Amino acid sequence: MSRPAISRRALVGAGVAGAGLVGAGLLLRRGSAADGPRAPARGGYIRVATQSSSTSDTLDPAKGALSTDYVRHFMLYNGLTTIAPDMSTQLSLAEAIESDDLVDWTIRLRRGITFHDGADLTADDVVWSLRRHKDASVGSTVATIAEQFANIAKVDRETVRLRLTGANADLPTILSQSQFLIVRNGETSPAGNGTGPFKLSDFRPGVRTLVVRNPDYWVPDRPRLEGIELISIPDEVSRVNALLSGDVQLINAIDPRSTRRIEASAGHDLLVTRSGLYTDLVMRQGAMPTGNVHFSAAIKHMIDRPLVNRALFRDFATIGNDQPIPPFHPLYNPNVGQTTVDLDKARWHLRQSGVGRTLLPVYASPAATGSIDMASILQEYGARIGLNLAVNRVPADGYWSTHWGRHPLSFGNTNPRPTADLIFSLFYKSDAEWNVSGWQNERFDRLLIAARGETNQALREEMYGEMQQLVHDHCGVMIPVFISLIDGFDARLKGLEPVPLGGLGGYRFAEDAWWEA
Repeated sequence: MSRPAISRRALVGAGVAGAGLVGAGLLLRRGSAADGPRAPARGGYIRVATQSSSTSDTLDPAKGALSTDYVRHFMLYNGLTTIAPDMSTQLSLAEAIESDDLVDWTIRLRRGITFHDGADLTADDVVWSLRRHKDASVGSTVATIAEQFANIAKVDRETVRLRLTGANADLPTILSQSQFLIVRNGETSPAGNGTGPFKLSDFRPGVRTLVVRNPDYWVPDRPRLEGIELISIPDEVSRVNALLSGDVQLINAIDPRSTRRIEASAGHDLLVTRSGLYTDLVMRQGAMPTGNVHFSAAIKHMIDRPLVNRALFRDFATIGNDQPIPPFHPLYNPNVGQTTVDLDKARWHLRQSGVGRTLLPVYASPAATGSIDMASILQEYGARIGLNLAVNRVPADGYWSTHWGRHPLSFGNTNPRPTADLIFSLFYKSDAEWNVSGWQNERFDRLLIAARGETNQALREEMYGEMQQLVHDHCGVMIPVFISLIDGFDARLKGLEPVPLGGLGGYRFAEDAWWEA
């Protein structure tokens, strides 16, 4: 059963909604996915180690917040659409998604698809799954995105009509996100009963997820692996050691300084993807002195971006400019002036902020890639201009729930999203759940809503360009670089493809991976 791309009518001009990370530049190291035998085999069990997990790990797609959650959910569930390695949006559970005005959408489901418990997939499941995001008690991490769902109604057994509050050409791509995966009608606490390629065998939050092959999966010849165990090894060196010793067969979030160790092993390989992933310093706007515009400006002029790229990431990164759209994105605005290290400017802004010699703690963790070293660079450069920073190194376990955005200065880490609208809506819109800096800008919010339904591509680019300028100039985040994704794998593991949305094949590796015995 093939997965066709969304039709031209569905997008009302594919050039409008197709503005994701196409052209991000996918890089494969020595062992590309094309190197293996041409006839994929079925069988084999693998262990996969990611960099983060916690007792908040969840089986509910709506609550997914970490990369480990995304991997788990894509193993168990499917979405109405999916993202291909070339970043095109393709149909998945949906047979068609169509709209004439980008406001009223008709979703028609494939027939013959069943949940793991044997129940048929119907329109009731889709209506239930989408409506859950509008229920505050669910705690959906994409609740602000779902606010644009004005009405969700069943037409017949296989058809759903979705009306938006305003036009949005990106809807099919939005529905591909892991939080919008489809759960069974009536399940208030989803526990893994999806339509996905694997069935849940064991789940212990913060410990492991064990899945086994779904023999009734609706996609022919998928999955190929018999089972997968997903665990977390927060320490990067330990994670690489586990790969090289054979304890695990696939890992993500490799430090560029560890790549030589893996390249030196004949039995292992690297999968490298240029992406929009970034680690940012979040300066809370509701606190002082971080809410002072001069303090933010001082910090942004203190970071040596080429040094971060060269020393921390061995040039496995792209220089950033304190706004979340990378230079290789189709909607990137090259006219936003590049902020560079300038200690004289930083010193002047620091004096205007009135901070003085007050000791300011900055929270960093291995959970936010490169943040500890970035914090050390800021501490060193800060000392040169009279800023007294104390680096608080916090363990990865529990960092996101107890430290990220809960202090005036803390580092975050943001995964790529397929559209500019999603990244802005989730992290920069005034009322966004993950707008942890607390930045609010009415002009930005108005532009964001208007751009969703704009069919004039030139005007749309202008709108997104202005939004980038506003974030760069006024938002309390410092984004020094965009980090390439580096995964390591046992060379016997085949079928891996880079997807700019995230490591581990955009978190979707499980369906296509196979083991060469």
